Amino acid sequence: MSQTRSKLCHSRATDYQPKLPVSLREGLAKVVVEAGEPTESIADQDKIKALFPSTYGAPVAKFKVGEAKDVRPLNVGVVLSGGQAPGGHNVISGIYDGVKSASQDSRVLGFLGGPGGLVDGKFIEIDDDIMDNYRNSGGFDIIGSGRTKLEDEDQFKACIEVAKTNNLDAIVIIGGDDSNTNAAVLAEYFKANNVVCSVVGCPKTIDGDLKNKYIETPFGFDTAAKTYAALIGNIARDANSAKKYWHFIKLMGRSATHIGLECALQTQPNVCLISEEVEAKQMTLAQVVSEITDVVEARAKNGKKFGIALIPEGLVEFIPEMKTLIRELNDALVGCEAEVEKAAKIEDKVEIVSKHLTAQSAAVLSDLPAGIQLQLLLDRDPHGNVQVSLIETEKLLIEMVAKELENREGYSGKFKALNHFFGYEGRCAHPSNFDADYAYALGFSAAVLAQNKMTGYISAVSNLKAGVENWVAGGIPTSMLMNIERRHGEDKPVIQKALVDLEGPAFKKFAENREKWAMEEAYLYPGAIQYFGPSEICDAITETLKLGA
Repeated sequence: MSQTRSKLCHSRATDYQPKLPVSLREGLAKVVVEAGEPTESIADQDKIKALFPSTYGAPVAKFKVGEAKDVRPLNVGVVLSGGQAPGGHNVISGIYDGVKSASQDSRVLGFLGGPGGLVDGKFIEIDDDIMDNYRNSGGFDIIGSGRTKLEDEDQFKACIEVAKTNNLDAIVIIGGDDSNTNAAVLAEYFKANNVVCSVVGCPKTIDGDLKNKYIETPFGFDTAAKTYAALIGNIARDANSAKKYWHFIKLMGRSATHIGLECALQTQPNVCLISEEVEAKQMTLAQVVSEITDVVEARAKNGKKFGIALIPEGLVEFIPEMKTLIRELNDALVGCEAEVEKAAKIEDKVEIVSKHLTAQSAAVLSDLPAGIQLQLLLDRDPHGNVQVSLIETEKLLIEMVAKELENREGYSGKFKALNHFFGYEGRCAHPSNFDADYAYALGFSAAVLAQNKMTGYISAVSNLKAGVENWVAGGIPTSMLMNIERRHGEDKPVIQKALVDLEGPAFKKFAENREKWAMEEAYLYPGAIQYFGPSEICDAITETLKLGA
């Protein structure tokens, strides 16, 4: 049995041929670019135009099948940037097959360790043997990734030398919103300095926060959400079997709650917090805890002392009073960090730092469990800031719910809770058929953009819920996705993050059902991702994509 399974998995990874949109199936020689009208940025048009004078206003491009034409060999550099996401290897294989469809003399150079490898000129040439070992597989290990930001002139000049030395026609940067912003800045610098090398981006993130009218979803989100939903379903089945534990499950997604919302729609838990709703309602931490406790208590009165609660990773940054506390701590600890570290007891540490906080923030800090207080005061990043991603929010809520239950009259019995965090489990999972197809199409589209010398673009494939036969491949100017945000005391052009739309159909469906899900065992058990079988099962898309949210 295990040997048969192993052969099936190996066969799928090496032999599965990802499906392409119709416009790309006959190779680069027959792709025609159809350009739309000039574009504008979504906000701050004058400022964005001033920062991107050479690439601003380019049209949205769609690809069509046309008459065959002569196409030249291409030299394309590839960079994986930021955290891993399922499908990254298929983007590279789409680029590889795309440029090879133009000419077998085309070359793909994979820069090692992310953008830093591009700056340093460290790369491998990807050939058939290397590429075939990584098709349809998870991870970024073909060339590795990194988080080096491309933002200063010395880096740009180094990239120019690398591009010229290796006769690159294009550089494709595969990453999230910040990575694609960096790609746009590099494209602008290249074009302003007459460097004949396109810079193209590709949308990646498991968090789902790089999407808009033109990018319906980033690659990796589908696989990650399905991976987490399978695990949540397993735990829900166990909870409904044992009937004695509440499971608090923190899910990856610091800047937005797309993963949490999608997993809620796939599994129907008793509680799911949406960070954007918490912020919109200006809820305090105590109010969040009270809402969860209400569900725990109501279920207990019905003899159900178990349940499932989904917690977004970035929740504390959306609670206004916690956001204020973290900001004040970042400033306060600059002057008293040494004194705080010397203090032996946690209560002494809290007393020292509280003198430098407003009364409201000091009160919030005082009410937190000791373990969370310690994380806030001692877990600092290299810049001295609180490392919010390390805060164990699921444990914080378990402790505070338990405390509130003790103080509520009429509640009897024990509250037993277990905590989980699902993050890395989904980042390098074997890509779903959807992500394998979608990422491959994004890579092939990037090859088309390179062939047509289009720079400052993000590869885009749309109409995703209509099936591959109806997918529309193309590219969109990165500048049209940008706005100005204040970061580290400076105005910066950035791609606007997509938060959960509280007026969107996905959230509305969740909101309409959550009271029912809270009291019932309406759990769904998605099971493992399916790669073989009927298309409606193995090619299924996410619930949020089905709903158009």
